Amino acid sequence: MATILIVDDEPQIVDILSSYLQKDGYHVITATNGNDALEMAAGGQLDLIILDLMLPDISGEEVCGRIRRESRVPILMLTAKSGESDRITGLEIGADDYLVKPFSPRELVARVRAILRRVGDFQSLTDRIEIGDLAVSLREKRVQKQGVTVELTPSEYRLLTTLIRHPGRTWTREELVEEVLGMDFDGYDRTIDTHVKNLRHKLEDDPKRPEYVKTVYGVGYRFETPAK
Repeated sequence: MATILIVDDEPQIVDILSSYLQKDGYHVITATNGNDALEMAAGGQLDLIILDLMLPDISGEEVCGRIRRESRVPILMLTAKSGESDRITGLEIGADDYLVKPFSPRELVARVRAILRRVGDFQSLTDRIEIGDLAVSLREKRVQKQGVTVELTPSEYRLLTTLIRHPGRTWTREELVEEVLGMDFDGYDRTIDTHVKNLRHKLEDDPKRPEYVKTVYGVGYRFETPAK
C-alpha cells in the first residue's frame, strides 16, 4: 500500500482528499505546515507528497526545494495560482505535477495514480544504458556523468530515460507529455519544455548548445550521441 503525505493547512481540503485517497486504497498521513512536512519527509517512507503552495510557516516552494535536495519522492503541488509562470516555477524547483485549485478530487486521484504508475514502471526496469559520458542505471535509478552522480527529479529522470532508450528518435511534445507526465497535451502547455531546460542544465557541458537533448524545431526533442 502506497503512503501519501498531504500537506495543506485547510482542514476541509485535507479531509476530502484523505477520504478519496483512502477509498482508492492509499495510506494517508497529513501535515498542516511546512516544518512538520519536512520532518515526515525525512523519514523516507513516503511514496508521494501532495503539497500546497501556500502554507502558514514556510512556503510550499521552499518545502519542495528542501525535500528535493534530499529525496526523489514524487511531489504533486497544489496552488490557487493558475499562471504559467507559477506552474513553471513549481516544476523548476522539483515538483512532478501541478494542480490548480479548485479541482475535482477525482482528478487528483487520477493524477496520483498516473504518477505512481510511472514510478512503478521505471522501478521494474533492470537495464543499464551508457551513451557518451552519461551512464543510467535503470535498476538503481541512478544517473552519472563522467562517473559523478547527477541528482534529477522524478520527472527529469523519466524524461531522460524515455529519450535515452530511443536515441535518434524525434519525440513530439504531445508524446513526451503523455509518456513522461501521463497527461493530455493541450497544445499550449510548456511543462515539458521546462523539464528539458532543467535536464540540460544538469547534463550538458553547455546547456545553450546541447549535445545530448536536441531541439527539433516545430516538433519536439530527440536524444543524440555526441560526436566526440
